[in-house]
Amino acid sequence: MSLPLEGKVALVTGASRGLGRADALTLAQAGADVVVTDILIEEDENLEETTQQLGPMAQIMAQAKTVYTRSTADEIRAMGRRSAVFRMDVTDREEVRSVMAKVKEQFGRIDILVNNAATLDHTARLEHQNDEFWERDLRVNLTGAYNCCKAVWPYMKEQKWGRIINMASVAGTLGGYGQASYSTTKAGILGLTRSLALEGARYNITVNAIVPGIINTEAFQLTNPDMRERMIARTAFKRPGEPEDIAHAIAFLASEKAKYITGIALPVAGGIDLFTF
Repeated sequence: MSLPLEGKVALVTGASRGLGRADALTLAQAGADVVVTDILIEEDENLEETTQQLGPMAQIMAQAKTVYTRSTADEIRAMGRRSAVFRMDVTDREEVRSVMAKVKEQFGRIDILVNNAATLDHTARLEHQNDEFWERDLRVNLTGAYNCCKAVWPYMKEQKWGRIINMASVAGTLGGYGQASYSTTKAGILGLTRSLALEGARYNITVNAIVPGIINTEAFQLTNPDMRERMIARTAFKRPGEPEDIAHAIAFLASEKAKYITGIALPVAGGIDLFTF
């Protein structure tokens, strides 16, 4: 039985854990060769310094040893797929271009880009928003996705086939209390997605966004327990989604079965946007 993504090459950003790791493994299970990228790599001798620059969430994940960039690639190879690991800071345009060029050279093509890398640790009411974190969130969550799209675009145009899946959030569609920077960047992702969908259609490049709700990742488990229960209660299912729920939607959008779908914002949110009571 043929796999829907056999022969395709995917690149996932922010794939060291959580949604990105699940995306990479699921795309490999669907037949794709997968390039795993993240700014955090297990054996990086400068890992502590890097996490200090990124913020508290990265520091916590590194200290808890929940960085699985290289081990994710090992799991992909164990499936019989090709894989490679690249340290990539999505805010560094030159590094992004360099990594994309290396992937094209080593794998021959780049078919699928999943823009997953993001920051999620800046929570404060407007008067207490950290200006530096506001700028960081814009650089990583929104401009980072732009940088990756721009770098991969020539390769997809040349081969006249491409799939770009951007990670938005219900915070970008519904707003998020105390999440001005995060919500703003995720709303911006939707505008970027729709604009690139219009530009990409003539080259057979589809560009879509996933809109996750409450997903049971390592980051979610760090949330205050009372807050977790309040968020879960907002969903129609009264439970969080799993990272694989997001990954399966991404695998579908990356496949030929979704060839006439572009410019959408697909909620995978368990009905959190419904009137639940």
